[in-house]
Amino acid sequence: IPFLAAAKCQAWAFGREKGMRPLFGLRLVQHSGRPHDVSFPTEDPPLTDETRKAPKTPPSTRVPVLPLRDVVVYPHMVIPLFVGRDKSILALDEAMRRDKQILLVAQKQADVDDPKPRDLYTVGTIATILQLLKLPDGTVKVLVEGVARALVVGMDAGAYFAADMTPLPDIERYEEREIDVLTRSVVSHFEQYVKLNKKVPPEILTSLAGIEQPGRLADTVAAHMALKLSEKQKVLESQD
Repeated sequence: IPFLAAAKCQAWAFGREKGMRPLFGLRLVQHSGRPHDVSFPTEDPPLTDETRKAPKTPPSTRVPVLPLRDVVVYPHMVIPLFVGRDKSILALDEAMRRDKQILLVAQKQADVDDPKPRDLYTVGTIATILQLLKLPDGTVKVLVEGVARALVVGMDAGAYFAADMTPLPDIERYEEREIDVLTRSVVSHFEQYVKLNKKVPPEILTSLAGIEQPGRLADTVAAHMALKLSEKQKVLESQD
């Protein structure tokens, strides 16, 4: 998929330092009849070529984990999830008691009902719980907003999954002129894709026009494409 490859080439060139609001129009529901189960730093010194190429790794943080059966959540993505497994509900409860932060990690195989840490990918998305509703049948509907990519550096499977994670920083590798060319190419190819795929709302093209960060643009495009879960995971694992 040439335009997706182009998107990831530029994905992290600008980073997300402008702090744009999340794309609330991006609400994806992938409900297959079973639950998905799925510190702010001080001011940094000016970036140099060296710091762009080799960003410092932030310290790890321990957070509850929500395994996802059949969906990959990207930063800035707002999505409702249906949760039914006991461990996952306990993880949500713990996150609500703390700071409403939870790590969303996709399962390698969606049909595994009782996953172990080895059954989960090692890169996920830190998310904020926006709304949580407990349903009469004992399941939970939760609305989450992706915040940032994160690397799992250790995970425990006790009463609920909890992981030591490290946020993955953006990596800048391309010149502004190259990024502009790639951005125009991605948008052009995605416009053609939307015309051919009736499942993608045309309004998303208007939303793309307001996205200035190449990384966020690439994530938005990937989220709306009919890709296999493993391919969406590869996009999530890209930092550049």
